[in-house]
Amino acid sequence: MLNCSHSMHMSEGMEMEMGGETSPECYATDNVFLQTLAYCMSTHCQHVDIWELEKYWQLNVAGTQPDQPLPKLTYQQALRTIATKPTDTLILGQDLNSTMSISDQDYRESFNAQSVFEGMERNHETYGIVLLVSGSALPIAFSLLRFVPFPAPLVTKFNAWFIDPPVSGFCHKMPVAGLFHMPSRGQAIFIFYLIAINVILSAAGYKSRQPNSWHPNASGSDGEITSYVTNRLGVLSFANIPLLFLYAGRNNILLWLTNWSHGTFLLLHRWVAWIATLQAVLHSAIYLEMYLHTGTHASESKLPYWVWGIVATLCMSVLLPSSILPIRKHLYELFLAWHVVLSVFVLAGCYWHILERFQRQWGYENWIYTAIAIWGFDRAIRLARLARNGIKTARVTTIDEDYIRVNIEGVSGSGHAYLYFPTLTWRVWENHPFSVASAVLPPSDSLGAFKDDPDLEKLGSSTGSSDRDSHERRPHQSPAKIGLTFLLRTQAGVTAQLRKRTTLPVLIESAYGPHEDLSKYSRLICIAGGVGITACIPYLRAHPGATKLFWGARSHGIIDDTASSLGGIEQETFVGKRMNIREVLRRELNDCATAVVVLVSGPSEMADEVRCVVSELGRQKGIKLKLLEEAFSW
Repeated sequence: MLNCSHSMHMSEGMEMEMGGETSPECYATDNVFLQTLAYCMSTHCQHVDIWELEKYWQLNVAGTQPDQPLPKLTYQQALRTIATKPTDTLILGQDLNSTMSISDQDYRESFNAQSVFEGMERNHETYGIVLLVSGSALPIAFSLLRFVPFPAPLVTKFNAWFIDPPVSGFCHKMPVAGLFHMPSRGQAIFIFYLIAINVILSAAGYKSRQPNSWHPNASGSDGEITSYVTNRLGVLSFANIPLLFLYAGRNNILLWLTNWSHGTFLLLHRWVAWIATLQAVLHSAIYLEMYLHTGTHASESKLPYWVWGIVATLCMSVLLPSSILPIRKHLYELFLAWHVVLSVFVLAGCYWHILERFQRQWGYENWIYTAIAIWGFDRAIRLARLARNGIKTARVTTIDEDYIRVNIEGVSGSGHAYLYFPTLTWRVWENHPFSVASAVLPPSDSLGAFKDDPDLEKLGSSTGSSDRDSHERRPHQSPAKIGLTFLLRTQAGVTAQLRKRTTLPVLIESAYGPHEDLSKYSRLICIAGGVGITACIPYLRAHPGATKLFWGARSHGIIDDTASSLGGIEQETFVGKRMNIREVLRRELNDCATAVVVLVSGPSEMADEVRCVVSELGRQKGIKLKLLEEAFSW
């Protein structure tokens, strides 16, 4: 204790003194402390330049907080105020009432503790940056490989073996045991990297230095290394949090810089969540054991930093089981609201945990600032997209008992859009993604979903396997209008409620997922199921080469409604019966010497079958073959 320290005693009449609390102001102004520290530095740091000693003095005498007071004397001034050489040696725990010297043993123990701790902190931060930067940069680097002119057959075979197929079995979009999605092999490669880099960075770069005043010989180097490991786990968990928010965002900048799908990033989001949560749990569990072992848990657990750490770890642990596929799929809106609320508590818990514990001394809060910035950016862009489109009117047309059409005039876009129907439910924030079937509206809803327009459609004949092989072109009565058309299959929830309305206000968050340029492929084969046709129509109408559509639907209604938009496109339709996808693709790719892209958009089972068949044929054929899947992920 110093002369300016505040003494503390145990309560309830107990007389044992518990030492004192010394404030930064006390350290900065106490003459005896400044003289003792200056004398210690002059005797043990003779090889260090004066300017370095002065810098250390200014930054560390009163502590390491950003807003700490400066010492009232400089290092050299404090040294000059020492009248005589100290003759007494300070003993650990002794009050400092006069200028004293520090024994070589005590200095060595303190130096070892402080220097190795600071070195470990630098490693923690460096490894956290490596994790965040590599998790962001590698997807960009891998995507740039598509511009390298590798031989086309080699690329096809590589994708067919190492990128497109599921890791195991035949399911990718179809959930395994109803609980999770099997990654593709390409996705699994990056997931393996994320796991491996986290394990390596959690285990590497540790150093023990004994004797150590913070970890005396009673616990030895084992206790010292254990403390560094648990700190490392905490920092890496923090570093994973920005990646969590980056991968989950609709306006993820990586979606703009790579050719990876939003579904892939959502899958990575879930895996990073498991990793970050495991690190947080281990960080908490190890510290719990350490404090129980030292007998300080009872007092430590009452401190604010401990409570906020529990809040963050507990919320992360609850998020995982409450985000499994069955809950996301069947209780999506509840899952989404719960997810957002708990995520806010995770950020708040992490922030206050380190703020109460370290007072911004080591910059841990920067990880949380980064996560908040990423999340804020995504939400701001969402609001900007909504504001740009404003409030519009959606016109709902019933096609048949399975399908409806939604037309929204005065909005442009492509890919897919998120639609908000604030009058359908009290949950005004509720929104759902739908593929844009067309960005041009007919003059009248009664004339069908899409009016023929010679500037937009290809001419030719249409063939099909159903009993409705051709469709008569309808006369062009008036100019088409700018607007978005969506085809929806009505199920439970918002689509069932839409069927009961004819017009209603709508907010449009668009546009997302611009269509990939397929012009370098001379042939496009589209395999669609039901309303999956909405993702295929823009590709079919824009592709400059040969196109063919294979379309399975539950009823004729949706086929009739989209007849004019598919005029001139060779097609086969399968109404109320199963398409033999293997036979279709084998026939179409048999002896094919051109560059072919196969686009699939439909139910999960259909998408998985196409994926497996295309991968199988890609391994066998020596052609340029690409698989493109248009689907939303839960």
